[in-house]
Amino acid sequence: MNLSIYIILFMIYSFVGWVMEVVFTLYKDKALVNRGFLMGPYCPIYGSGCILIILLLKRYAHDPVVLFLMSMVVCSILEYLVSYILEKLFKARWWNYSDRKFNINGRICLETLIPFGLLGCLLTYVINPFMCNTLLKIPSNILNALAIILFVLFIIDGVVSYSIITKLHVSTKNIVMDNTEEITKKVKAYIYNHSRFGKRLIKSFPNIKILKSRYKKRNK
Repeated sequence: MNLSIYIILFMIYSFVGWVMEVVFTLYKDKALVNRGFLMGPYCPIYGSGCILIILLLKRYAHDPVVLFLMSMVVCSILEYLVSYILEKLFKARWWNYSDRKFNINGRICLETLIPFGLLGCLLTYVINPFMCNTLLKIPSNILNALAIILFVLFIIDGVVSYSIITKLHVSTKNIVMDNTEEITKKVKAYIYNHSRFGKRLIKSFPNIKILKSRYKKRNK
């Protein structure tokens, strides 16, 4: 497969991941929320996970048990790294599994990794073969054009989203409080009331926790 197909697969699986997140939130909270870190209808962590499984785990396709376990490993490493990087960039914990059993630093937990193992098997044996066969039937010039368009739109979305979040980060960095819960509440309220995109982020990540270390302590 060429690069264009991988780009299109990445976007497709990112979109499918976004749909899964929206449906899960709708089922759990009875609310329709545009999930995700970016403005567009996609969650790149799902697309990245799928591409990593396709590239790294095809050698284990003959053994479903090993494929299941390795899918869990790959996705757990990816989720941990994404959580760590986002925290370092924005001084905020976007999701936290500390209240769940078998978690590692609140970044990953067994409860969420088992579905990733199952999805890894489903992706390898059913979904990806179907998607690849379908895409290979499309003329290469159309595939290349589609890949370029999707990639450019994705990059623009990433740059704009990062810019907006960075501005919100700068706007709230001078909040002066001691308590982590107070900081989180204050910052979430500010972001929610000062940006449409910020409002969507708060709805998408209702459990986001702002780290106390990014704020100055109140003078005693």
